Amino acid sequence: MSETKPKNSKKLIFPIILGLVLVGALIFTVKEYLYYQSHEVTDDAQVDADISPVVARVGGYVKEIRFQDNQLVKAGDTLVILDDRDYKIRLQQAEAALFAAKQSVSVSESNVLEAKTGISTAQANVNAAKVQVWKTTQDFERFQNLYNDHAITKAQFDDAKAAKDAAEAQLVVAQTQLPVQVKKVNSNQSQVGATTSIIASRQADIDYAKLQLSYTVIVAPATGTVSKKGIQEGQLVQAGQMLFSIVHDNGIFVTANFKETQMQHLAVNDKVDVQVDAFPDQKIVGVVQSFAGATGAKFSLLPPDNATGNFVKVVQRVPVKITLQADSAIINRLRPGMSVQVVVHTK
Repeated sequence: MSETKPKNSKKLIFPIILGLVLVGALIFTVKEYLYYQSHEVTDDAQVDADISPVVARVGGYVKEIRFQDNQLVKAGDTLVILDDRDYKIRLQQAEAALFAAKQSVSVSESNVLEAKTGISTAQANVNAAKVQVWKTTQDFERFQNLYNDHAITKAQFDDAKAAKDAAEAQLVVAQTQLPVQVKKVNSNQSQVGATTSIIASRQADIDYAKLQLSYTVIVAPATGTVSKKGIQEGQLVQAGQMLFSIVHDNGIFVTANFKETQMQHLAVNDKVDVQVDAFPDQKIVGVVQSFAGATGAKFSLLPPDNATGNFVKVVQRVPVKITLQADSAIINRLRPGMSVQVVVHTK
C-alpha cells in the first residue's frame, strides 16, 4: 500500500502543473486582450524637434565665427560675420549713381526754367513785332497818301514800304520762334520725368546693396542648440550653402508611426505614455496632437506606385505627432532621433 501512494502522487503532479500553466496562459491572454482593447502600442517612434538649417544668403569669405559647436544660442545672436568689403563698395557705387541721377534732374529742371524763360522772351518778341508792324503800316498808309498827292518822292515812299515789309517779316520770324520754345519746354520736362524715374531705380539699387550688406552678418533665427557646424574662418562660402543647423529648444516632440490598422482607435488629445530607450526609468506623459496628411511612404523620395503590376500589399504607417508634458529638466535631456516606445490610451 505504501508503494501505491507515491506512484499516484507522481501521476497527479503533471496534470496539476499543466493546469497551472494553462490557467496562467489564460490569465495572461485575457489580460493582454483587455489591455490592447484600450491601448495602442508602437516602438516605431522617435524624438523629433524643429530644426532650422541656416544657409548663406550671399557669398564671401568667413571673417569671424562667434559660436562653438553644440552651443546654446538665443534668437538674434550674431553667429557668423562674412567679409563685407565687396558689398560696401557696391553700396558706395549705388550711392554715387543716385547722386549723379539727382544732379541730372537738377540740370533738367534748370533747362525747363530756361526754356520757360525763352517762351516769355519769344512772346515778348512777337508782341514787339506786332507793334512794329502796326506802326510801319500806319506810316506806309500816310506815305502812300502823300505820294498820291505828289507831296513826297518815290524814294521816301519806297522806304516806308520797305520798313513795313521788314516789320511783317520780323513778326513771322518771332511767331515761328514761339512754338520752338514751347517744344523745348516739353522736351526738357520729359527729360525731368525720365531722370526722376532713374532716381527711383538708383534708390532701389541702394536698398538692394544695403540688404546684401546686411546678409554678411548671420544671426540665429531661433533659440536653440547650434549643431552640424560646417564652416571655418577664412573659408569661402557660396550663396545657398548650408552653414549649420539650430535645434529649437522648445520644439521637442515625438513622431510615432502607427500602422494603418491602428488608426481607427486613435484620436486627438488621447493620453500617451512615452518611454525613451536612453532613459528607461523616466516616465514621460504626452498627448496626441495631430495626424499626418499622408502615410510616410507618400513622403519618401520614391513613393510606391501600385499600378506597376507587381503589387504586394504592405501595411502602411501614418506619422502621429505627440507633444510632451514633462519637466524641462527631462525635456532638455532629449535629443532628436532618440528611439522611444509609445502607448496611447484609447479608452
